[in-house]
Amino acid sequence: MQTTLAQYNETQSTDSFTLQNSKLLKVSLTGNTIQAKIGSMVAYQGDASFEHAGSGGMSRMLKKAVTGEGQDLMKISGTGEVFLADQAQDVHLVYIEGEKITVNGPNLLAFDADIDWDIERVQGASSMMGGGLYNTSLKGTGWVAILSDGPPVLLNVASAATYADAQAAITWSEGVTTALRTDFKMKNLIGKSSGESVQMAFQGTGWVLVQPSEGRVSAGPTNGSGGGLGNLLGG
Repeated sequence: MQTTLAQYNETQSTDSFTLQNSKLLKVSLTGNTIQAKIGSMVAYQGDASFEHAGSGGMSRMLKKAVTGEGQDLMKISGTGEVFLADQAQDVHLVYIEGEKITVNGPNLLAFDADIDWDIERVQGASSMMGGGLYNTSLKGTGWVAILSDGPPVLLNVASAATYADAQAAITWSEGVTTALRTDFKMKNLIGKSSGESVQMAFQGTGWVLVQPSEGRVSAGPTNGSGGGLGNLLGG
């Protein structure tokens, strides 16, 4: 019997985080512990242990409760490989080295357990919107896996004034500062209920990754401040 299934053979790599394909992340657990979005495991081989990661302290627990930002995470350890995905969204890898990146919470799939995370408010948000907008910051050394609803665009913030919808801007690097901008002309043109009348403004040196969607990845009351320069690998 002839078959073309061989094209889907498991990807071989020495890296702890590898893209099996654009929708599926493969993580080698041997010698590694990771944190991942609860419910994202689709398969594993070997001996893997899954446990609730908790909030990592009272301060972060309170921030999650008040802001609605941050994912429910599970800690995965053991041997073998685990495969992670979320609703067939695109997966992208960022490797940070003592740096910080900022991620829209629902767009965070997994990261090395040694990377520290916190919840931060976008600069200028509280004065324009009740409660403000919040995102998840990650700092340290290791891999971070990011989700996007469709193929994103990577924008160089230093090259020109950069603006994006708050739910479409899914992650940005260290050296990038954020603010909220109200475009009254656009508001008059589109209507008061349009989200495009309020945009996130990005300045500084670094990049911002923007997905081609405001839907499916439900951001709730999210989006926060700047993050670290990484080696961005697309899916």
